[in-house]
Amino acid sequence: MKVFVTGGSGYIGSHTVLQLLREGHEVTVLDNLSNSSEESLARIQELTGKEAGFIKGDILDAALLDRICSENRFDCCIHFAGLKAVGESVQKPWEYYNNNITGTLNLLKALSDHNMKNFIFSSSATVYGDPEVIPITEDCPKGVCTNPYGWTKSMIEQILMDMAKADKEWNIVILRYFNPIGADPSGRIGEDPTGIPNNLMPYVTQVAVGKLEKLGVFGDDYDTPDGTGVRDYIHVSDLADGHIKALKKITEKAGLCIYNLGTGNGVSVLELVHSFEKANGIKIPYVIKDRRPGDIAACYADASKAEAELGWKAEHDIVDMCRDSWRWQSSNPEGYRS
Repeated sequence: MKVFVTGGSGYIGSHTVLQLLREGHEVTVLDNLSNSSEESLARIQELTGKEAGFIKGDILDAALLDRICSENRFDCCIHFAGLKAVGESVQKPWEYYNNNITGTLNLLKALSDHNMKNFIFSSSATVYGDPEVIPITEDCPKGVCTNPYGWTKSMIEQILMDMAKADKEWNIVILRYFNPIGADPSGRIGEDPTGIPNNLMPYVTQVAVGKLEKLGVFGDDYDTPDGTGVRDYIHVSDLADGHIKALKKITEKAGLCIYNLGTGNGVSVLELVHSFEKANGIKIPYVIKDRRPGDIAACYADASKAEAELGWKAEHDIVDMCRDSWRWQSSNPEGYRS
């Protein structure tokens, strides 16, 4: 298939592009490189012997999107592009709503205008808010999101649901990710955040490599076994495989489908830190800080629907995730800049 991947040089996007090329698909990537590097695509070519087409550009550029869609015939669009830092979204709500929602509307219009109506959306478990039930199934009501980033995902989901209802030609798969960590086992591509990391694992690995002095653990007074937040961490390679399975679902012309992608296991912040220490033989100093605004106590998936309908299941455990994260960071202490 010919696949258009927005945000394809970013963390999850690059691992998905790697899998797409390995599966024999033809890939065109659009990315503005605001929080990613073109080097990831060069390394993907090195790993696969295949090249993804690359266009530097922004989903806010409606004219560019229209031109790309007029010049290509894509079988599916996988949409990753978006701002994604929870804390930053609380500080910069307008930027998040404008970029994520306006950009997605631009993209959907360009695809629709050129009659390319197969779409996989990179959503998030954050749409469940403070979930009513745990483990979380897809039937769990979408909750009150606790931050603007979450609201952008929730609102885009609603847009997609309404579009699928109004126009039966659309085939849309919404994938609700839990907490992606890890890196390709080769150690050649991985998560490379600019500035201070917003997510836990790159923070841990940057402490391990000596770039940061100690890990900040936000809150130890949650209603969880050790007081720290519990999340469902999923290996990014498993997540990428979920997109390959979703692409097969698209070919069934199934209309609108929604799936959780997670392991189904809740792991606390301190459990992850201790797993990292055990997997890699490295001590991670940490300090307890105040809770972050917008964080919830616990969130983990019931991913049985994805297993039943997509034939997808997470294969990697927390030790694999910690080992692969460290292989990437230790081999690339400066990320792609090295």
